[in-house]
Amino acid sequence: MSFALPYLIFLGDAQTDLDAKTAFAAGARSLLIGVAPVGGHINPKWIPALVQALEAGLDIVSGMHTRLESVPEIAEAARRTGRTLHNVRHGETAFPVGTGQKRPGKRLLAVGADCALGKKYTTLALARAFQAAGHKATFRATGQTGIMISGAGVAIDAVVADFLAGAAETLSPANDPDHWDIIEGQGSLVHPGYAGVSLGLLHGSQPDALVLCHDPFRTEIDEYPGFMIPPLSTVINLNVQMARRTNPAAKCVAIALNTSSVSREEGAAILRDCEQAEGLPCFDPMRSDLGPIVAGIVAAC
Repeated sequence: MSFALPYLIFLGDAQTDLDAKTAFAAGARSLLIGVAPVGGHINPKWIPALVQALEAGLDIVSGMHTRLESVPEIAEAARRTGRTLHNVRHGETAFPVGTGQKRPGKRLLAVGADCALGKKYTTLALARAFQAAGHKATFRATGQTGIMISGAGVAIDAVVADFLAGAAETLSPANDPDHWDIIEGQGSLVHPGYAGVSLGLLHGSQPDALVLCHDPFRTEIDEYPGFMIPPLSTVINLNVQMARRTNPAAKCVAIALNTSSVSREEGAAILRDCEQAEGLPCFDPMRSDLGPIVAGIVAAC
């Protein structure tokens, strides 16, 4: 998958940071739709700006479920200007049904207590830390933003349900016994809308190591009022139980917390409290030294 870099980020009418989670470094050869609203549809209000971008000589890169060419005005403008439309969530690969068969290589999967709380950043940071420590490691993107960053991957939430596990197996194939696939997680097993994609990814990844990602200041599922986030021990146990269906050795090895909204001192205290409560190493992927975390994960698996 190849995009014309750098990107110019389009944020449309996003009202929250979570809606704008796809946006990152700006540029000027492709317009990247940096908004990820629930449902993944292209807002009609955006169409004039997207057409203007095509007319200005930019390609468009979209992670939406709606295909860009399904919008007549965008399709016509792309044809007229000779620009390219990239639908990152839609590939042409036909995935098999998952087999559940064990394959060589080590795998780490980020799982979550909710959506949009740092699974992508955590796995990107861990992949860099594994490589810095001298380990063979590859970041495996499972969402549109991860694909845009790494240039490869599978938008797992756009795969037909019967083939979710097979897509995850294809994404992290057999490898050297000491090679680590660091797999971006999606959704949450406790999410009322997106648990299915999490389970398929969990079974197909056959992770040796699970890292639970959580926002310690979030008490209920984002945009689902009344659906409370269970205790972390409950979320961990549920993920481990499901993971052991295809890898009996699966275990949760660490917890990643997003403490960016408080000072470093307050964040460190939150990490310490979480370690004491859960009995697992806790870290903030944006603030912590990941060297000891990587060493602990390798030793545990």
